[in-house]
Amino acid sequence: MDNETVIYKTKSDLAYAEVRSRILSGALPPGSPLPQRQLAASLDMSLTPLREALKRLMTEGLVDLESHRDARVSTINAQEIRDFMDVRLALDPFAAQLAAERYTEADVVVMEEAFANLLPVTRTQGAAALSAHRDFHAAIYHATHNPRLIQLLDETWDQSDRYRRLGLAQPEGESLRAQDHAEHAELLRLVLAGQSEAARHLMEGHVRRSVISLAAESLTGE
Repeated sequence: MDNETVIYKTKSDLAYAEVRSRILSGALPPGSPLPQRQLAASLDMSLTPLREALKRLMTEGLVDLESHRDARVSTINAQEIRDFMDVRLALDPFAAQLAAERYTEADVVVMEEAFANLLPVTRTQGAAALSAHRDFHAAIYHATHNPRLIQLLDETWDQSDRYRRLGLAQPEGESLRAQDHAEHAELLRLVLAGQSEAARHLMEGHVRRSVISLAAESLTGE
């Protein structure tokens, strides 16, 4: 990926991708203003493509945009994170089940490499751990060979990244994070053993104990 050059069809596509990336990475925090003239200048473009991009981001719930006012990054709210948890609980366990039934030898290589690169998801390890964690889960659900499911999970993980980063900032018990790390090893074992129902069951519990669940707890006080 580092050597790839992404070619955007329009300046609006470029603005959309760049602003979206800044929001999801936390470079543009929730609630922060998006002064359109300054932002357009930083992207070396006019206001028109930027405004088109912001409208797209508004439909994704990432930007609040009102007439005659500068945009803002949408704030983090408890209901949205609960919605993400519902979606993940529906899709990730199913993906683990399908992966155990459909993986290929090529998938084994990708999954094992992703597992080898895992780090415990803690504040100390930071963004690198989150990136490696996502790569491992992506390797699992790509092994389903179901393009629609893969697309849905890619989008869900993209849009929930900022909640995951919020969860990373919460106090966590070392035993819980160690358990999370160990579960990846067991999940990989179950998938490679073709134990689809067991993989599904483990993934469900894994999602419930995930970093994003810590974010949910911090917002709801539960």
